[in-house]
Amino acid sequence: MLTTDFVAGSPCWLDLGSPNVEGAVDFYSDVFGWDHQSAGPEAGGYGVFRKDGRDVAALGPLTEEGASSAWTVYFRTLDADATAKAAEQGGATVRVAPFDVTDAGRMACLTDPCGAEFAVWQPGTVKGLQTVTEPGSLCWTELHTSDPTAAKAFYRGIFGWRSEDVKVPGMTYTVLSTAAGEDQQRASFGGVVPFREPADKPHWLPYFEVPDVDQVVALTEGNGGSVIMPAADAPDIGRMAWLADPYGAAFAVIKSVTPPAEPAPSAG
Repeated sequence: MLTTDFVAGSPCWLDLGSPNVEGAVDFYSDVFGWDHQSAGPEAGGYGVFRKDGRDVAALGPLTEEGASSAWTVYFRTLDADATAKAAEQGGATVRVAPFDVTDAGRMACLTDPCGAEFAVWQPGTVKGLQTVTEPGSLCWTELHTSDPTAAKAFYRGIFGWRSEDVKVPGMTYTVLSTAAGEDQQRASFGGVVPFREPADKPHWLPYFEVPDVDQVVALTEGNGGSVIMPAADAPDIGRMAWLADPYGAAFAVIKSVTPPAEPAPSAG
């Protein structure tokens, strides 16, 4: 599961590139109850979404020519330069070479060999998101790709991720875990999904935990967003939906199944 004990290879940051920053602020504020705080005029329109006073995501204007609105998942690395080099050697494209973000950290923007965009973050003063897994925050990340086998090999090569294939109706779902952690299930943070349709595009899809999926679906549609996959129940996992904001950025929401409480120790 995701925690803020960010180990190497774990999702640690998330931001949205949007053609309409003000419109995106309004949308996500209404849908998730997020507040928005600008990083200041020197940040070029970049700012942070906060929930209960803690950083849960970020937002900025689109800066790459021809880019579409999308969420970008950042994965923690101890050395952004080394990871970017390893990714390039593994067939990835380095869209933005490693650079320092003041003293906050060092980052690079990459595209994996199958076409999914992601970023890496070498922390400085900013370690990562301040809240995950709680309602209104990131709880899972999912890679949608045309070639799950090649994708698993690529990311294993740069992050050492472990994987476990699980049979679900109609496909094989791969659960991803960081290299660190004795319990592979507890170290899991995301999955790999093969394309459902030939027209699908490779991307990383962030999941946000919510208390009521159907309410979020209604708020999304009421605020100009759209439904990609209607709300549905997944046994032993939770109720989920795939959505898009008014500018086309895809995201998912889930109300996770609460694991059963462990029995209290016997007083005898």
